[in-house]
Amino acid sequence: MRVKEMNESLRPREKMKINGISSMSDEELMQIILKTGIKEEGVEILSKRVVDYINENDYKDICVEDLMKIKGIGMAKATSILAGIEIGRRLALRKAMASFSLNDPDSVAEIFCNEIGSCDVENFYALLLDTKNRIISKELISKGTINQSIVHPREVFKSAIKKGANSIILVHNHPSGSLIPSSADIEVTKRLDKVGDLVGIQVLDHIIVSSNDSLSMRKGMYF
Repeated sequence: MRVKEMNESLRPREKMKINGISSMSDEELMQIILKTGIKEEGVEILSKRVVDYINENDYKDICVEDLMKIKGIGMAKATSILAGIEIGRRLALRKAMASFSLNDPDSVAEIFCNEIGSCDVENFYALLLDTKNRIISKELISKGTINQSIVHPREVFKSAIKKGANSIILVHNHPSGSLIPSSADIEVTKRLDKVGDLVGIQVLDHIIVSSNDSLSMRKGMYF
């Protein structure tokens, strides 16, 4: 069944127009993206299977080929789905960066928890700030287990110096979900803090994130 073949009161576009987007279920929003089902099943059933698949997997790791393994999803539908996911992710990230507050470590976590909190490898970022503590950019420094050979001061401060940052906040995730800093976390942070003093770019904090929580190493007095 195509969306246009549904009873008008059940059509997701009409429902959105009348009741607003907040009234829509995930499956109904997916119906708008997919538009049609397949011969064996209607768009409602196909939409539910797609939403279930996305909920069961980390959406950041889903690619076109993954979606095309779902019966009824071809290239056109797969790319439309991923485009919708990506625009939503980018808008949420921009909103989080715009609402950043230096006095609220949770605002840093809001930027990064969805971005890297559930990743299965460690991602190390530097958040660059100007003299008014506004975000200049976020820089991916390294991927992999954090140690001195991977997180080198040259790589951390290169972009900060080039972009005229006044200070930086370090952020990385723990794939295990634990927020307890490792000895390597503490050692690297202390080293970068000293280098920051030398080059005149203060390390304000080092925040460890999981998918739904965070820890401030500065607040925890780890450095």
